[in-house]
Amino acid sequence: MKVIKTAIPEVLLIEPRVFGDERGFFLESYNQQRYIDAGVTERFVQDNHSHSAKNVLRGLHFQREHPQGKLVYVTKGIVFDVAVDIRKDSPTYKKWVGAILTADNHHQFYVPAGFAHGFCVLSDTADFHYKCTEYYHPKDEASLRWDDPDIGITWPISKPILSQKDADAPYLNGL
Repeated sequence: MKVIKTAIPEVLLIEPRVFGDERGFFLESYNQQRYIDAGVTERFVQDNHSHSAKNVLRGLHFQREHPQGKLVYVTKGIVFDVAVDIRKDSPTYKKWVGAILTADNHHQFYVPAGFAHGFCVLSDTADFHYKCTEYYHPKDEASLRWDDPDIGITWPISKPILSQKDADAPYLNGL
């Protein structure tokens, strides 16, 4: 697998080795030792799967007391995935990085704990999978505004379909 550091060094773009022929393809979506060797040493405890329609934007989500690291990838469709550094003591605080993840490119995005995470769907539908380093705690969940001007994410869609929770999310300076 190829591991690419992004503009925020802790956030990684991972390109697994894909073996394909006329029958289809095979890839190893996770191998604990390979990820440890790449610097992803956290233990994953929960897997999630979401299915979304075109222009759905989910995020920017995080947990306050039980932050989750996430290893995300797409098995159907195309998404634009984003990680925002919300660690106040970090030199990259309020910075964001994004990546296009598709069922065809098989890329994975590693978003460490301490980051808000979100994605928008660019294809008709998308199936999005993610491994988490912490269990989901509903009372600990929080969101940031997807269009916070202090963060300045350049989303590739202009009129996202949002949940009410995401539409009502506060700006980062309001947390």
